[in-house]
Amino acid sequence: MSPLESDGISVTYDSQCTRIPDLRLLHYNDVYHVEAGSAEPIGGTPRFQSLVNFYRSDPRFAGQPDALTFFSGDAFNPSLESTVTKGKHMVPFLNKVGTDVACVGNHDLDFGVAQFRHLAGQCHFPWLLANVLDPALGDDVPIANCRKTCMLTSSNGIKVGVIGLGEREWLGTINSLPPDLIYKSASETAKILAPQLREQGAELVVVVSHQREPNDNKLANNLPAGLVDIILGGHDHYYAHSVVNGTHILRSGTDFKQLSYIEAFRKSDGASGWDFTITRRDVTRSLPEEASTVALVERLTSSLRAKLEKPVGYTVTPLDGRFSTVRQRESNLGNFVCDLMRFYYAADCAMMAGGTIRGDQIYPPGILRLKDLLNCFPFEDPVVLLRARGQAVLDALENGVSQLPALEGRFTQVSNISFGFKPDAPSGSRITFARIGGKPIDLQKNYVLATRGYMGRGKDGFSSLLVKSEGGEVEELVCEENGVLISTILRQYFMSLKVLGKWGRWSASLHRHWGSVHRNLHGEGWLKPPSAAVSPVSEKAPVHRFDSRPALKRTSRSTHYYGRFPEEADLDAVSLTASTNDSGTNTDEMDSDSDDDPDILTSPRSRINYVTQPARSSADEDYRLQLARRVVRKWMRHAGLQPNYLNMTDGEGEFTPPWTSGISPQLEGRIVIEVS
Repeated sequence: MSPLESDGISVTYDSQCTRIPDLRLLHYNDVYHVEAGSAEPIGGTPRFQSLVNFYRSDPRFAGQPDALTFFSGDAFNPSLESTVTKGKHMVPFLNKVGTDVACVGNHDLDFGVAQFRHLAGQCHFPWLLANVLDPALGDDVPIANCRKTCMLTSSNGIKVGVIGLGEREWLGTINSLPPDLIYKSASETAKILAPQLREQGAELVVVVSHQREPNDNKLANNLPAGLVDIILGGHDHYYAHSVVNGTHILRSGTDFKQLSYIEAFRKSDGASGWDFTITRRDVTRSLPEEASTVALVERLTSSLRAKLEKPVGYTVTPLDGRFSTVRQRESNLGNFVCDLMRFYYAADCAMMAGGTIRGDQIYPPGILRLKDLLNCFPFEDPVVLLRARGQAVLDALENGVSQLPALEGRFTQVSNISFGFKPDAPSGSRITFARIGGKPIDLQKNYVLATRGYMGRGKDGFSSLLVKSEGGEVEELVCEENGVLISTILRQYFMSLKVLGKWGRWSASLHRHWGSVHRNLHGEGWLKPPSAAVSPVSEKAPVHRFDSRPALKRTSRSTHYYGRFPEEADLDAVSLTASTNDSGTNTDEMDSDSDDDPDILTSPRSRINYVTQPARSSADEDYRLQLARRVVRKWMRHAGLQPNYLNMTDGEGEFTPPWTSGISPQLEGRIVIEVS
């Protein structure tokens, strides 16, 4: 037998039926990386596609109904690719698999509802989420205008009704959602929709869900027996099957590493309902790679190489990411990133192991490119939010300085924390003082801490931050599954500074979120002198400032500290002149992610944004681009800017201005080295 017939195969549930199935189903969930990993099952889209093609077209299935394919959410983030493409690289792979229906997952909304709507419009299948409603779209309308249900018809005429459901818990972890969303009970929603599907002729009713296994079990327990035949779940990154209250519950692993093949049989004893035979397939190294998918992956990686060179912003002051700095003393780059982590999640404080910063260089004043962000912050464990006692935070700080003078990655960079230490004191008793919010740490008080996921797993000696799910005592408010990568937070921050060339689908919810971040980061008014531009950490211990650069001259419309947010200034007229928010047209070469990328990142379908604005013609787009460039050139003349400014020109020698404020993080005395 070929590997496709025999390798990585195990029977999850056997109905003992030997006749030809009445329906054949495929299920997968939570996919992020298109390339294979190193450990078995290695996954990867080329081998996964070969397995799907086997169940679709192998001669052994001749005369049987065509397979219907179900996806239970989470594809558009997080991954290295998604930090560049904002999720649109995954669309061709979801389509090629032949997905028939999908449930919205929490990470599908990481880049905002408008971006999800854009991506969903490129998919050849519907996205469902019945129990999360957005009143701004109308009465009883799901978020992003998703559908509540759909009806699939098998090749043999059998109708399959599908309901999409999500859990309440992950809604609170997404910072880019519209306001005033209405969450409805998953079980109560299913009790209404399932009978409607039965009335429309559905013989089999399937729930595609994106919620934890206990919530799927609760759903099955709360439903009348037989109302729903099978729940195909996601959100958990493991393979599991159970039968609760007569309802099968299945989740099919993660990351293109597993696939479930399901054969469904009408009960033969005259009773209503279905029997299922469920087969687990692991995507192992022995499976062949499907050639066209290999080419698709190669095209993606090729396009990413070009995108990595795109500017995302610039810095006015040098950013110190050297190992010799971030692993033994305060770093202005560490301050900047920790502040963003803290304000992104509205935490009391933030802590990041210095080893998180991998650039090992000083980034000079000037342009920052996407590759700089990803090279400096390559790790794919996201930022998490913990509730920890002061003693746990103090122990974590003590662990951070315990290995000096060795340049260990555990040395901590912090936000809204100040501490001092004696490097020559005995390890474990080096901290001399530690404050949060300007006050001594209360060892019994609970603090909300933003940090990296691996620290929450107790790695690198951070056992005091070990979360309950890993056997520790620290409560997770935002776990790794729901967290956001540091590189993604940084990229969104730089995009939020732009006057022009912002994301084509930068939604109002992202405006609100980043408006709050900027107000916290820079104060209520963004026009402030440099002395007020530092992060509002509570206590500034005396420290020598290594950066003595003079303040840059500013007009009433520019500033050069961490950055600014357009909503805080009267920039509407400028933004409307040439922003991509309205037309989707790029007027600059900054990281605006226009849709004129290689074919793999685009769709021939008409683009429809979140407010259902119809796509414009290419002639209209060209006219708007030309008009925007004329306005920009006129503005430059009046502003007295010369084309050689920063040497940023396009291929035709036309000047392309940097549409973002430069950042200028400072050393603030958060970490004090005390010499005995």
